[in-house]
Amino acid sequence: QVQLVESGGGLVQAGGSLRLSCAASRDIFSINAMYWYRQAPGKQRELVARITRGGSTNYTDSVKGRFTISRDNAKNMVYLQMNSLKPEDTAVYYCNADGYYSGGYYFSDESWGQGTQVTVSS
Repeated sequence: QVQLVESGGGLVQAGGSLRLSCAASRDIFSINAMYWYRQAPGKQRELVARITRGGSTNYTDSVKGRFTISRDNAKNMVYLQMNSLKPEDTAVYYCNADGYYSGGYYFSDESWGQGTQVTVSS
């Protein structure tokens, strides 16, 4: 399994920016895809952004043009740059990895971080 640790959350005013970081315990190039999810109080966890081994990215409609997912293979880090934040972005944000390649095999072993709180005030 991959250990994931998020950081960078906090309190910010609407219109502000935050950058979330996710540190992985193994070479992230070996990981099939990495994701950012979020869960607001009383709501289901939702997918925010995805980045694949090949570098392809996808976003949920509500964050397109405002959020950017990226990764630094050398540091085994994945980031979520969040700009033009809105109160509705308030949630706990989670980093996720869906599996990894090792020794020529694929291990479908989903991993989650502990989450980091993002609060956007109006």
